[in-house]
Amino acid sequence: MIENIRQTRLDNGLTILTDQMHGVRSVTLGFFYRTGARHEPIELNGISHFIEHTVFKGTKRRSALDIAVEQDRLGGGLDAFTTHEETGFAIKVIDDQLEHAFDLLADILINPEFDEKELESEQRVIIEEMKMVEDSPEEYIGELFSEAYFPNHPLGLSIAGTPESVRKFDRETTAKFHRETYHPGNLVITAAGNVTHEKIVDLAVKAFGSLSSAVAADSSAVPQPAAPIIIKRNKNLEQAHLIIATPFVAATDDRRYAADLLGNLLGGGMSSRLWQKVREQRGLAYSVGASNAMYQDCGIFSVFAGTSPEQSDEVIDIAVAEMREVVRDGIREEELDLAKNQARASILLSLEDSASRSATMAQCEMVHGRQIPVEETLASIDAVTTEHVHAIASEFFRTESMAFAALGNLNGLKVDRDRLAI
Repeated sequence: MIENIRQTRLDNGLTILTDQMHGVRSVTLGFFYRTGARHEPIELNGISHFIEHTVFKGTKRRSALDIAVEQDRLGGGLDAFTTHEETGFAIKVIDDQLEHAFDLLADILINPEFDEKELESEQRVIIEEMKMVEDSPEEYIGELFSEAYFPNHPLGLSIAGTPESVRKFDRETTAKFHRETYHPGNLVITAAGNVTHEKIVDLAVKAFGSLSSAVAADSSAVPQPAAPIIIKRNKNLEQAHLIIATPFVAATDDRRYAADLLGNLLGGGMSSRLWQKVREQRGLAYSVGASNAMYQDCGIFSVFAGTSPEQSDEVIDIAVAEMREVVRDGIREEELDLAKNQARASILLSLEDSASRSATMAQCEMVHGRQIPVEETLASIDAVTTEHVHAIASEFFRTESMAFAALGNLNGLKVDRDRLAI
């Protein structure tokens, strides 16, 4: 599919990528910045997320209401997000609304007013968002775990920041960070759907071509994960929420395909080992699974579950036993084939969605510095063997690096290194 993808890089560093899809009337337009929570100074923890919110609060040409009305008029499909490594804005529109959508996004990202009263209002909104996380045990345990797993590193800090840090984001601070960070050299613009490359380049040149780029700050510090064991008791919760984790491969590692398949066959779907043994066979949990978080320089494999406090011991033992079994005995050919078929179907089905294709182009550019053909991805998945998966498990599932976190009414729960032994 890569023959449809075209790229242009402007002199100021702005990268433009398009993927023309025939037979559709939609276009997904994305503006992705190579900056996220891990690139912030510690004292400005949360400012990327704050800017993601406050650019919608008005520009020199549009009020906050104007932006909201125009967004709804275009279809209401405008999505904005902040992660530890990127900030993104994407909108899906009918092809004849492309210019209006581009103008809206470019305006809010280039010309935000950062009005002091609007900033104060949004500070209150974000602090309420933080309270929602604290009231959601599945999210709260994740934040507690990350802080202990990545000590003294931005990856361990909340993307939203803290109430104390967010209250410091006045107009001067916010505008300065925006000016120094949200510049063309950090920006990748993507468009997928019924669109021509020349059209997007023309729009991008008009909006961003005269803007300069700042010198990129060095943010290359590689995190050193810890192996914490955390048990936080909360007698008001009906369920215990559990995380078992280990270091894993980075997003740039060639072994990422084998690592993804390992995560999927252990806990990625309804046929996975953990789903079958914990939920289907023993009825111990409604929510159970495994996931991989891959950053540019590190990764995390984690098992998660929500269960009754009195069943926590059994769920923990099953999860550790499954990880131990993969290290000792490897995996079966038939479960690897099933995981490959799941991955292949997910990739091919995503090709029908302009939003997915737009986001994939941005990820390939920002993480790998090139577009990876679908055929290459499928061939890389197909080339994974049981030996490759076993090698990943043997390297990363190690007793000394096992981490654990639990939140709930857990007065009797005891977890130590011996219990997590692989």
